[in-house]
Amino acid sequence: MLEASKAFSGFSANDIGKAKEFYGKTLGLKVSQSHGLLTLHLAGDNNVLIYPKPNHVPATFTVLNFPVKDVDQAVDELTKRGVRFEIYDLPDIKTDKKGIMRGKGPTIAWFKDPAGNILSVLEQDAS
Repeated sequence: MLEASKAFSGFSANDIGKAKEFYGKTLGLKVSQSHGLLTLHLAGDNNVLIYPKPNHVPATFTVLNFPVKDVDQAVDELTKRGVRFEIYDLPDIKTDKKGIMRGKGPTIAWFKDPAGNILSVLEQDAS
């Protein structure tokens, strides 16, 4: 029954206006807004729904990953656009001064949207 359904994911934000600005202008994604909901239109005809929630609490896990060819290049470009990357010094997660974790799994860097949701750029071979 659901195998033919074009499923999509979603998460909440406390301010849809700030989310629209961040995802549309800062990250440069195609976004649309309807009935108070924000839709991110991602590559591959994938959509993600961001819905308003006044008592929003950010997730403690990554809600959206952006595969990229070169994490260093993505981090440099996003930093120029005002994105701040998270610096971790935990037993299982250690990032360098740019906020990139290397050598333990895929090369990845985490950052937050205005609502505190955790996002990442994740190095993935294009093949």
